[in-house]
Amino acid sequence: MNKKIEDYSSKKKSIKPIRLSKPRIHPLDKSKWNEDVISQLKNLQQGPRGQVPNIFTTLANHPKLLKRFLVFGRHITLKSSLPRRDREMLMLRIGWLCYSEYEFGQHAKIGKSCGLSDEEIKMIMEGPDAKGWEPFEAALLRAVDELHADAFITDSTWNEIAERYNTHQIMDLIFTVGQYNLISMALNSLGVQLDSWIDGFPK
Repeated sequence: MNKKIEDYSSKKKSIKPIRLSKPRIHPLDKSKWNEDVISQLKNLQQGPRGQVPNIFTTLANHPKLLKRFLVFGRHITLKSSLPRRDREMLMLRIGWLCYSEYEFGQHAKIGKSCGLSDEEIKMIMEGPDAKGWEPFEAALLRAVDELHADAFITDSTWNEIAERYNTHQIMDLIFTVGQYNLISMALNSLGVQLDSWIDGFPK
């Protein structure tokens, strides 16, 4: 393993997550939704009673940002060339590395619908060296670690992934990790609180 990545991984194990217990920017109250906001949020109802997740109602404080964010987000989550299970593994790993409980909790739920087990989700938290991963799955998680630690996928990891992924898929991998690193930064820094139907990190 690249020494920089190894040192980084060891350091992360000793860090305890400390995040905000209340929002710095509150979700936009429904009474303040204008026509533009309503048109953007109407297809984002995911809660048990048709609630819109807090990430989107928080971003609704900046409607132009939300609109452009959703365009790229739809590519990553709906139009990407990646297999759904692989995609969720990448999202969960970067969410864990960023200690973004909101991002991790959302995608743990989605990941289960894509075939990930509770045990595999815990293995994602442990990382690419967890026992039980096939070599390609370990390489996917290692790519996340390398991108997060050094903004670069090493040759050995790249070559492992390229044995199965085509050009579009490798590019989508990089942009998926980058997108969810950005999302984790926003969720953590804005203080977006867990939705009532999301559990967060495994206890």
